[in-house]
Amino acid sequence: MDLNGLINQKSEWLKGEGPRSDIVMSTRVRIARNLDGHLFFNWANSEQRSDVLEILMKALGKNNFFKPAAFIRLKDISELDKEFLVERHLMSVEHTRDTAYRGLVIGDKEIVSAMLNEEDHMRLQVIHSGFNITEAWRIVDEIDTSWGGLLTFAYSNRFGYLTACPTNPGTGLRASVMMHLPALEMTGQIENVYEAISKLGLTIRGFYGEGTEAAGNFFQISNQVALGHSEADVLDNIERVINKVIVKEEETRGHLLKNKRSETQDGIFRSYGTLKSARIITSRETIKLLSSVRLGVDLGLITDVSTSSLNEILLLMQPAHLQKINARELNPHERDIKRADMVRVRLGNG
Repeated sequence: MDLNGLINQKSEWLKGEGPRSDIVMSTRVRIARNLDGHLFFNWANSEQRSDVLEILMKALGKNNFFKPAAFIRLKDISELDKEFLVERHLMSVEHTRDTAYRGLVIGDKEIVSAMLNEEDHMRLQVIHSGFNITEAWRIVDEIDTSWGGLLTFAYSNRFGYLTACPTNPGTGLRASVMMHLPALEMTGQIENVYEAISKLGLTIRGFYGEGTEAAGNFFQISNQVALGHSEADVLDNIERVINKVIVKEEETRGHLLKNKRSETQDGIFRSYGTLKSARIITSRETIKLLSSVRLGVDLGLITDVSTSSLNEILLLMQPAHLQKINARELNPHERDIKRADMVRVRLGNG
């Protein structure tokens, strides 16, 4: 597959569409599965890892949900392409390491993808724009049911589906949402959200998932444990909690407009002006400023740019994307210059 073709394709999670897409950027539902009779990846030797990869590649190639799809052996692509795929949220940072027997399958619209031989033999994910957990789960469930005679997964009558991580057995289900919570961050309430959701079996992660920091007021909220909970339990819990966070963010945005309108407007338009005029800018500063401008769009204060356009900049401003756009490797300083150029052009101020 020519990964350069993805540059001109807008990732599903950044379309700016779907329910509550002003606050929930995307919804992801993922299941972990391991082949029956085969050692987990971290315990297997090279021959065993290779066997599992071949079995999975062959089976997925016969599955209607992966027609058409790109089948990638990670050992065959560059480090830049691996980083590019992480930036598109198609695979984890962990999956970029020790890649001799690892693979990735990507559906043609980037809605469905599967990491092969990550921590588990297969991690299937479906991602949708906006708060769309029911639809994302429906697709995952259909694919899981469709395996039929193609694959047999490790399963225990006592523990359910067996996984490499002890928190995932049972359903092997992880549901998460990417939320934009600038008002809660600006008013110092985000720590209260951390505490509240942790008591309800959920956790907050950064922009690229587990082990990463939050950036630009974007947070991933997901279930922490699958063991002992049914699919309905996991999905109902996260849907209930996310709805409460949405209400709290909305209320806080309303408070800012009513009681701190001038200060809020000033921060938003200063951010917008910087993005439209900067000649050198880092990725960290860009994502922070984009968050502020996105809030301005959501509040109706900025009307000459769309959420979808801002989301596209958020994707393209990342290091690997910038280098693929420019068709060459760029050092950090060069990236900061090219990033500023790209942002100005995209905002109509090139």
